[in-house]
Amino acid sequence: MPNPSDPILRYKALIRANHWFVAITFILMAISGLALFYPSFFFLSYLFGGGPSDRILHPFIGVVMYVSFLSLAIRFWRRNYINGNDLQWSKQIGDVVLNREEKLPPVGFFNAGQKYLYWTMMLTLSALLITGVIIWRPYFAPYLSIPAIRIAVLIHSFSAFVIIAGIIVHIYAAIWIKGSIPAMTRGTVTRAWARQHHLDWYRKINK
Repeated sequence: MPNPSDPILRYKALIRANHWFVAITFILMAISGLALFYPSFFFLSYLFGGGPSDRILHPFIGVVMYVSFLSLAIRFWRRNYINGNDLQWSKQIGDVVLNREEKLPPVGFFNAGQKYLYWTMMLTLSALLITGVIIWRPYFAPYLSIPAIRIAVLIHSFSAFVIIAGIIVHIYAAIWIKGSIPAMTRGTVTRAWARQHHLDWYRKINK
């Protein structure tokens, strides 16, 4: 009988490196963007050498982040399909919050919350890339109309708010569920952790 404390590989080294690269570029993008968005946050621009350099670096950081995220998203495309168990998991959000996992349907490699974040990132980061290109001076914005730029700014700001809020929840959940952070640092989880939090995935890898 396998020992519950035995490790199971969850994320390979390349995936973990990709994840942390996305995380670092996201933080840089968020900080540089907030510095440009609201005067009270302008002091953050000094982390990038001041306002002019912040304005120059922000879109380039955004492009790098999107490309790195896309390489990670492609790897997990199939694992993020939403199924019936995910919908039922969502309906039982009260049991999720209260850690009554024994009452929840079996969870696969990702739970419904992680899948929702995946699709939220796909939508919002794509929106940020497209609208960012539209408002990118001096390369693209001069060739577009003022109304188009204003609409792009609104969509860009809203998308940024949604994804920042989503990532904050993601970080909180990773801290809340003990064992989640080591999974993305060491790459492994214990058999007990896998059985408790991702039972369907655990069953499949133990067939």
